[in-house]
This record gives sequence, C-alpha cells and structure tokens, in this order.
Amino acid sequence: MGIDDEAEFSSFVQGRWNGLVRTAYLLTGNRHDAEDLAQTALTKVYASWRRVRRSDHPDAYLRRVLVTCNIDRFRKRRPHEHPTDELPEPYGPRQGDASHQVDQRQVLLAALAGLPPRQRAVVVLRYWEDLSAEQTAAALGCSVGTVKSQAAKGLAKLRAFPGLHPLTPAAPLEACHDQA
Repeated sequence: MGIDDEAEFSSFVQGRWNGLVRTAYLLTGNRHDAEDLAQTALTKVYASWRRVRRSDHPDAYLRRVLVTCNIDRFRKRRPHEHPTDELPEPYGPRQGDASHQVDQRQVLLAALAGLPPRQRAVVVLRYWEDLSAEQTAAALGCSVGTVKSQAAKGLAKLRAFPGLHPLTPAAPLEACHDQA
C-alpha cells in the first residue's frame, strides 16, 4: 500500500474509531472485546483497502465486516455462562436518583447481550445506528425481509426482558444512546 493509501486509511480510521467501538460495544457488551473486535474489523478492511475505498459505501462495508467478525467470535467460542440459583437484583429507576439512566443503560446492555448475535446486530444497526432496513440488510448481507423478521424477534425479546418493561418501547435505545 502506498503512502497516499496509508494516509487515506488512517484518516478513515480516525473519523470512525469512536463510533466503531461504540457499535462493537453494543454487539459484545464488553469494552475490551469491543476494542478487539473493532481492531479485527479494521485489519480486514485494511487488507482490502484499495477495493473498499473505491466502493460507494465504505462505512457500510466496515459495519458488515464488524458484524461478521462478531458472529465469527461466537463460532469459535461460546461465551461462558455461570448459572446460579439466585436471580440478580432487579434494576429499576429510583426516584430522585440521577444514576437511573446508568441503571437503564445497564439493563439495556444486559438485554442486548441476551439476544442471539444476528438479532443483536439487526437491533443495534437499525435502532442504535439508525440505519434503514435496506442499509442494515446491505451491512449484514441479507434481505430486507430478514432484517424485518430479525428486528421483530429481537424487539419482542427486549420487550419481554424483565428490567426493560418500566421503559417505553422507544426509550431504551434513545435514553442510553448518548452514554455509549
């Protein structure tokens, strides 16, 4: 890769790093995994940079690589779950407590972590990244119908998540968006 390509890629990364890590965090639920995932995605994009930069939508390509790398993580190893006899203390907004938005965010992240990777990717791209169904389908390499069905299933699971029901259907993502 030439010096101009290196500079262009470096500029591309600098302009997208924070948003990329934020999206990766929503997909992984862990800051360290998110940074690793973002770096892995950027490594793959770097390898194809000449072709990617000529495409009409390098951001969509990067998001698709990010989601694919996240799905690959699950293929290689399953996250470790630790079943217990006791349920964790339920989250809920406390009257007069300014930290209730942090609590809401934690509940949302726990709910997102409970979704299968494909549903989580659709919900994050559609409702957090505010992509259209068509843009989400392009990023995931699937049909618009698949995006719609995965979004419906994912939202149904989020609505059924115990800690989210005090929140309105649109509030979880909007209330926590600025904090990611």
